[in-house]
Amino acid sequence: MAVEKHLDPTSLVARIIAELQANPDAQRLLLRAILTDEFLGMPVRLNRIEKDIAALKADVVELKADVAYLKGSDLEHRLQRKIRPLISQALTLRRAVIVHSPVVDTKREFIERVEDALESGLITDEQDARIEATDFILHAQRRVDRMSVWVAVEASSKVHAYDIERARATADVLRSVFDADAIPVVAGYEIDVPDAERAKAQGVRYLQVSPPRPA
Repeated sequence: MAVEKHLDPTSLVARIIAELQANPDAQRLLLRAILTDEFLGMPVRLNRIEKDIAALKADVVELKADVAYLKGSDLEHRLQRKIRPLISQALTLRRAVIVHSPVVDTKREFIERVEDALESGLITDEQDARIEATDFILHAQRRVDRMSVWVAVEASSKVHAYDIERARATADVLRSVFDADAIPVVAGYEIDVPDAERAKAQGVRYLQVSPPRPA
């Protein structure tokens, strides 16, 4: 009588693996036999979870952008009422007038001067767009000598490097258009030390605005 030869567990598993690797259909049958439906559906659920997480991250990014926009809008509306005295005191100016802002219509005389400069080739389309995108532009006089001076203000709840660059760029355009001194200013609730140093190095004044009191 023949004696049945038993494979040791290691050899048996190796043989099963080899057979499964050679036959993909057998892999699926074995998984179906061993695993429950809950485990078999796990890859699909994980894929859905990954998609949900990606959508959630996108929503968070959009929410942060909306909050930043609302903070910026709130600051601009607050500055509309306060910018003239704040600028006058900080820069020692008199008779400051807002000629351009996101809240009120731009002064017609200002628009005409900028349009004339654009048509004559004194400034480029890009520089004209920079004027249009500036948060606040004021015209004033120095107290000491009554000389005309323009002020370009970029407002942001937290001032960043690009606010500094925009204010500097607008002031340069104003200087070209009106052949007068122009001062770049960034206004906000806060600014990091590196950006404060950057602003100082580029001749851009930082105007700190007191944050609104909690309701």
